[in-house]
Amino acid sequence: MQKWPGQVVINASQFQWTAECEEMINESGNEGVKAYYQQCIQQLADMVQLVRGGKLTKGLKTTIGALATMDVHARDVLKRMAEIGVSAVSDFEWMTQMRFYWEGDTSTTDWKGDLKVIMMTSKRAYGYEYLGNSFRLVITPLTDKCYLTLMGALQMILGGAPAGPAGTGKTETVK
Repeated sequence: MQKWPGQVVINASQFQWTAECEEMINESGNEGVKAYYQQCIQQLADMVQLVRGGKLTKGLKTTIGALATMDVHARDVLKRMAEIGVSAVSDFEWMTQMRFYWEGDTSTTDWKGDLKVIMMTSKRAYGYEYLGNSFRLVITPLTDKCYLTLMGALQMILGGAPAGPAGTGKTETVK
């Protein structure tokens, strides 16, 4: 984490989260979701120790802050999935999550391929647009619904125009 650009760290984290969730669900059903939830809590505690215990550069603090935001959301998603009893990767609650997959050759060290983002039946190539190393907004259930709506619109070759009061995160959500 400390030697990679923030965008790479966050994308790798989301890819890893998707892979580990699916592995735990496939191996142990809802018990796997509960176990992975506990693992995520420990990873967040480890991240807190990293921030408290070390001299970190400004850029690394920003990366860790953004990663923590994503990891807190991942923890909340796992908690919700554990509570409602998600036990298969085909369950609706898992399908509605933004999932990241690598499509291509992973058998070599150069990993030729492309990152794909999937929600429900919408599948989009990750755009690799550099947005800078910046903090992320907190992701709420409403943000997830916006993602789901926009991904569905893009799949149907449409677009979306979030509307609402100034300063509520519309632009950040679309990014």
